[in-house]
Amino acid sequence: MNFDQELNTRGLKCPLPILRCKKALAELEAGQVLKAYATDPSAVKDFQAFCKQTGHVMLSLEETKEADTPMFVFHIQKKAG
Repeated sequence: MNFDQELNTRGLKCPLPILRCKKALAELEAGQVLKAYATDPSAVKDFQAFCKQTGHVMLSLEETKEADTPMFVFHIQKKAG
């Protein structure tokens, strides 16, 4: 999937991944896509709730493994306007 900016929050614990995501999205223009990486399992619910509350669109969520550590990859589209 195409994206406009990448954000690495691997190794960070709540609330840092979502705070960095919020800051990264603020730098994007409406409709642009942020690809974010997180290793904190609570990031899944945090990112979903964040998108629901703010109107940003979670285009995809993928769980993979990196050195036997679960990793989550999010594609989030900044809301219009």
